Amino acid sequence: MTETRRSRFKRYDGGDPLAAPVDLSEALDAIGEDVMAGYSPERAMREFLRRGGQDQRGLDELARKVAERRRELLGKHDLDGTLRQVRELLDKAVLEERKQLARDAMMDDDDRAFREMRIDNLPPSPAAAVTELADYDWQSSDARAAYEEIKDLLGRELLDQRFQGMKQAMEGATDADRAAVNEMLGDLNELLAKKAAGEDTPEDFRDFMDKHGDFFPEDPQDVDELLDALAQRSAAAQRMLNSMTPEQRQELMELSAQAFGSPELMDQLGQLDANLQALRPDLDWGGSEQFGGEEGLGLGDGTGVLQDLADLDDLAEQLAQSHRGSRMDDVDLDKLARQLGDEAAVDARTLQQLEKALRDGGTLERGSDGQLRLTPKAMRQLGKALLKDVAQRMGGRQGQRDMDKAGAAGERSGATRAWQYGDTEPWDVPRTVLNGVQRRVADPTGPRLSIDDVEVQETEARTQACVALLVDTSFSMAMDGRWVPMKRTALALHTLIKSRFRGDHLQLIGFGRHAEVMDIEQLTALDAQWDKGTNLHHALLLANRHFRKHPNAQPVLLVVTDGEPTSHLERSGEVYFSYPPHPVTIALAVRELDNSRRMGAQTTFFRLGDDPGLARFIEQMAQRVDGRMVSPELDDLGAAVVGSYLGSRDAGRPGGTGGGMGGLRSAYGDWFGGRGFWVDD
Repeated sequence: MTETRRSRFKRYDGGDPLAAPVDLSEALDAIGEDVMAGYSPERAMREFLRRGGQDQRGLDELARKVAERRRELLGKHDLDGTLRQVRELLDKAVLEERKQLARDAMMDDDDRAFREMRIDNLPPSPAAAVTELADYDWQSSDARAAYEEIKDLLGRELLDQRFQGMKQAMEGATDADRAAVNEMLGDLNELLAKKAAGEDTPEDFRDFMDKHGDFFPEDPQDVDELLDALAQRSAAAQRMLNSMTPEQRQELMELSAQAFGSPELMDQLGQLDANLQALRPDLDWGGSEQFGGEEGLGLGDGTGVLQDLADLDDLAEQLAQSHRGSRMDDVDLDKLARQLGDEAAVDARTLQQLEKALRDGGTLERGSDGQLRLTPKAMRQLGKALLKDVAQRMGGRQGQRDMDKAGAAGERSGATRAWQYGDTEPWDVPRTVLNGVQRRVADPTGPRLSIDDVEVQETEARTQACVALLVDTSFSMAMDGRWVPMKRTALALHTLIKSRFRGDHLQLIGFGRHAEVMDIEQLTALDAQWDKGTNLHHALLLANRHFRKHPNAQPVLLVVTDGEPTSHLERSGEVYFSYPPHPVTIALAVRELDNSRRMGAQTTFFRLGDDPGLARFIEQMAQRVDGRMVSPELDDLGAAVVGSYLGSRDAGRPGGTGGGMGGLRSAYGDWFGGRGFWVDD
């Protein structure tokens, strides 16, 4: 015997099938910003998914739509639709019967009076009235038809509660149709009983579907799919009854006995509900809702609305992503499309793809401690974005490209960089070919060589620089909103040196109550430090040690701070703190600054804040070592630090402009004066 095979096709769920992969640049910028503000990468990613992007709805907007849809359903509907229809049909039957009794001249007066008395004394309850008229011998054919329609309506509504679409399918049903329904219910209860006992087989399910498959247009593929669909609707039907008033519920229970004029139907349906609840006890069988609308719902339609409400509750929980280990894959896109439309499902799918690309595409990685963190690749991408922002802020250079162009001597430095439009430097062929080979490993179908693979040789004549960037990590930096700009600045400078000036030696030093050498990942992920203290002395000690390790390089000292030194390192290694600053603390910081000068360091202080006392102190420190003080706005801090670094390197080049502000002004014109902050020579 040939086995029948079923095939199922799924409706296309939207989106552009030819669209490019999701763009991570906006997500990475937002995540990096939050990480630098102190968020964990995991939380930062979650926050971006919640907010969404400039042209992308996030989880919060989808959740708002879900809540709005839920309020709409509850505010639009009422649950007495079936009772209203029963009342209307009952009133129609009684009215037609009264008309017939009045017209029938051949009827015995006593018989007429008895019938009118029965009709006049019907109970006010529709259920009791329908029961009272069960044995009434109708004289009007229209009245009899209306009364029989009540029983037919109740039967179809009760079936529609359990099997969606049965109300329409059973309209005008014959006795043979009703018998087929009773047979299906009996076989279904037998199958579910076997399932509960663990005795069912695939053959049992196939035999059932071959016999009764027309009742299940959703075409379940096994008994569990059948069970899930039936149990979800049955649970919704129970929640609908729970949502009714006690009077409505009592009326329907009494009316149900009249369905199709067949008490056996109610017995079968009761057994079905019991089987489903026993097999799926995890569903919500006891919940209820408060409806406040005026549009009456029948039993079947009301059950559908309760199913919609259950779907919306599930979606609200999925979109909340509140459970540990929640993923965007938890969101049911089919359910979202049913409730909010295809556009919402496309938005959610894009968020799924974003999360997957962030987790699996080299942006986030799980460290040895089990926590997510930004990968080096992600740090480079974020640094490039920050450096691009710095370059835009330095756009006053009228298109000059002296960071990239060859020097007058035309000597090759050994460093390379990615080709940009307008470059005339010679290609570095080995690195260009290697880039193409590495790219084709990931994408064998791509071209052998792409313009993105090309690297050119830098031929600028320059000396090596040994750079120490000292960033204040004290309490006031976090309190006054300078935490993130400080980190952005460090990452921009780190990216510039690692990508354009690879021969330079950069060390990042954070100083609060004490100082610490940090790698860029550690600094960008650093939480706000609430210990009071600004230990410039310790930071300068570490910077000078860095300079001594590279005696042939030009020392460049860059200090970002918003306060005077208030702590120092004692001989014992203990930290001493005093506010106002102790003279010994000042003296030790000045001594180490003098040591930096003796090693030839080009020094720039970046003063944050408007404290006049701090301005005078830093100005004196800068003048002492023939350095300079820059007072940038927070948004321009990165551009100021990068510009100072480039100017310090220019001062050390053969034929350079020399130290001090003259070199900077020669390199950058009046850019500093036009960017919202002032400079002291």
